[in-house]
Parts: sequence; structure tokens; C-alpha cells
Amino acid sequence: MNSSALQGILPVLPTPFNESGVVDYSAMERVAQFCLEAGANALVFPGVASEYDFLERSERDELLEVVCRTAEGKVPVVCGGGKGTPEVISENIGRAQSLGASAAMLLIPAQFSGDVSGALDFVKSVISGTDGVSFVLQNAPTPIGAGLDAKDLLRIVEECPEINYVKEEALPSGPRITEVLASAPNHLTGVIGGGGARYLIDEMNRGAIAAMPAAEITDLHVKMWNAHVGADMTLTRSLYMRSLPLLVIQTIYRMRLTKYVLTERGVLSNSIVRAPLPGFDSYDRAEIAVQLESLSDLFEISRLEESKV
Repeated sequence: MNSSALQGILPVLPTPFNESGVVDYSAMERVAQFCLEAGANALVFPGVASEYDFLERSERDELLEVVCRTAEGKVPVVCGGGKGTPEVISENIGRAQSLGASAAMLLIPAQFSGDVSGALDFVKSVISGTDGVSFVLQNAPTPIGAGLDAKDLLRIVEECPEINYVKEEALPSGPRITEVLASAPNHLTGVIGGGGARYLIDEMNRGAIAAMPAAEITDLHVKMWNAHVGADMTLTRSLYMRSLPLLVIQTIYRMRLTKYVLTERGVLSNSIVRAPLPGFDSYDRAEIAVQLESLSDLFEISRLEESKV
């Protein structure tokens, strides 16, 4: 499938583990299917929100194979290139292509913060080791990424026609999106928003063609996206305001919150993470329960009752 189909809500999938902390491949299929049924326009794996740094290469490849098989013929799959030398990242992308990924997300490492020449050399080295893949250039804030400004991003994009998208996550993302789109070369198809969809309305108002939030409320995010596309700003803002309390909690607990919500919704069986994240206490769980109840009328997909049978 052509990467030009990258538009709308593109959730980044979490990595499920069983009670022993081993990767749960059956649960990964359930998560991917949940996102498809919720209306996702593409699936993204592995990304930072997938606990990429805490997975073995074989685990990442096998999980991606599950995602690609589940998505085949339905939506595109965007792989994360990961970290390491340009050679390692190129190899990661090549394996992902062989499994069915049609686009690759390339993170500009934090070491190139303020060093656009070094970032450009790095990006060119990765691209030169691949063939026939469309790139999403990920500009994440430090300490995760380099957090380059718009003019430096544009320099990299202009010199690399293989880059068809920019995922802008450095803050404030809105003005950066406007500046990139104002001077974008013809081969740049569009800008994708990040930040967990916490800035979705501003990003869409400025021309973002997609967003990559976490996966736990994909159906709500799809409703919000579609309402904005349909110019129903009253509904868009209502959905946005209703989603924010849960997303504020996510800024602290990150993928643990994603997995916890998916567990409460009946998609996963636990919220186990490998990343060193804080756990929930009784107050957290009570507040999350209130938030989920307040959103329950918006959830199109739930396996909770089925899981109890």
C-alpha cells in the first residue's frame, strides 16, 4: 500500500507482556485488531511508546510480523527505525520492509541537538542503506530526540527526497508545523502531529494531515479527527476537552496508562511494562475509573463484557 495513505489517526501500539514479563504475541494481535476496528488509518510499531528500548531485536521483529499480518490489506504499517548506528537502523528498516511495513519513522537522535549538519549526515546515511521506503522524519524534543527548529528540519527534508513526512513533536509544535508547511518542498506530503494528541486541534488547524497518539482511546481520537474534517468544531472541541484529563495522566505514566486503559476496556489482560515507570495506587485507579466512565459513551469498541464470559 502506498505511503500516501498516511492520514488521520495512526496509533502507536504498545507491547503487551504476560504475567511473567514475556512478550504476549496473541495480545499484540488483539491490540492491532482493536485499533483497526476503532477506525485507525495506519498502525505504527515499534515506537518510543512501544518500549522499543526494552525489547530484543527478535521480539521487535516477531511483534512487527504480527502487526503487519493483522493490518495486511486494510491499512499501512509504519515501522520505527529504532536507535543505533545508521547501519543498524537501515537494517532494522530493511527487515521491517520484508515483513510488510510501507513507511519508516526515523528519529533524529538527541546528540544532534543544535547540529543540523551532523543530523543531515546521519539521516542521509540511514537512507542510503535502504531502498524503496518512504520516510517519516521524527523531530522529538530532548532528551528523546534533537528537537531541531523548523529551518533545520526543512534543510534536511529539502536534501532528502525520500522523506515524505515530518512528525513534529518538539514544543510548541503548532508554530513549527506552520513554518515547515509554508516552505515545504514538493516531495513532502505533509506533517504529522505527536504529543499524544494533546495538541490535536491546533495541529489540524495548521494543516497537519495525521496524528500519532497512543492506542488506548483510538476510537475517540478517530471521532475527533472526523469531526474536525467535517468542520464540526463544536463536536471536535467537546471531544477534545473530554479526552484531556486522561491524557494528562498519561503524561506521567505513559505506556503503563495505555496498557491499563486497554486492560480496563477488555483488550489486554494486564498493564505490565518493562520500562521503569511509576505504578498506580488506589487513588490513581479510582481517578482513572472516573475518567473512563465519563468517556464510556464514546467508546465504540470494547471487549470487556466478552472477556468476562
